[in-house]
Amino acid sequence: MIPDDLSAALAAVREQRPDVRLDVRWHHSVPSTMDEASALAGAGAAHGLVVGADQQTAGRGRRGRVWESPIGAGLYFSLIARPALQSNAALPLLTLAAGVGVRDGIRAALGLTSHLKWPNDVLIDGRKLAGILAEGLAVGTPAQAVVIGVGLNLQSAAYPPDVAARATSLEGELGRPIDRGTVLAEVLVGLWDRLATLERSPGDILQAWRAASPNATGTRVEWDGRTGTTAGIDESGALLVRTTSGVERVIAGEVSWPAFARP
Repeated sequence: MIPDDLSAALAAVREQRPDVRLDVRWHHSVPSTMDEASALAGAGAAHGLVVGADQQTAGRGRRGRVWESPIGAGLYFSLIARPALQSNAALPLLTLAAGVGVRDGIRAALGLTSHLKWPNDVLIDGRKLAGILAEGLAVGTPAQAVVIGVGLNLQSAAYPPDVAARATSLEGELGRPIDRGTVLAEVLVGLWDRLATLERSPGDILQAWRAASPNATGTRVEWDGRTGTTAGIDESGALLVRTTSGVERVIAGEVSWPAFARP
């Protein structure tokens, strides 16, 4: 059952934006909203189904990392996306579109401006506010879907003390309690709208992401034992890094951003 505070905000979305066709299913606790949503997607669940929880006991992020998900301290949800893309070449842009959508929702709900770090982090002043994970299912078949997971820190309790120097929360930034229902509703609308934009015009997503990610140009990074300076992203969403041997495309792997390291 959807908690009352979330239900009221979602009802307002249905009234104000009937075009946003979301099916939100909420749990008190699940191992992982990604796993729950993936199972539903595999069973044929439609575009716009959302699995959320007050708590995850085995939440996960990119590259199998644990995503801390204590009860009530964050928003943890996964959205099933089946966008009608012009071609599968736009699939890698889904993570970027999701980042822009989450950023839009935070700003709409609270007036708070955040920035994006390739490929999937939402930052404020260099500290991580939210993470986004996108996993494809049955890619290249008529049943293909992408499950987009979002973990958004509402309170500082959402992350352990040993990462406090490189993480932040909405309440920590604003210095006051926030209405999680409003944040969830606006973030879901932001995701819905940016996925629709990706269907119509992938170039608009690239433009919006570039505008939201000042660190994607001129920032030192390290990956696979090499170093370079970011030089933007290309039309496929790959990170461009300028090295002594030229500009290289980074499409996967572990990228370290020393500029964001904190003691």
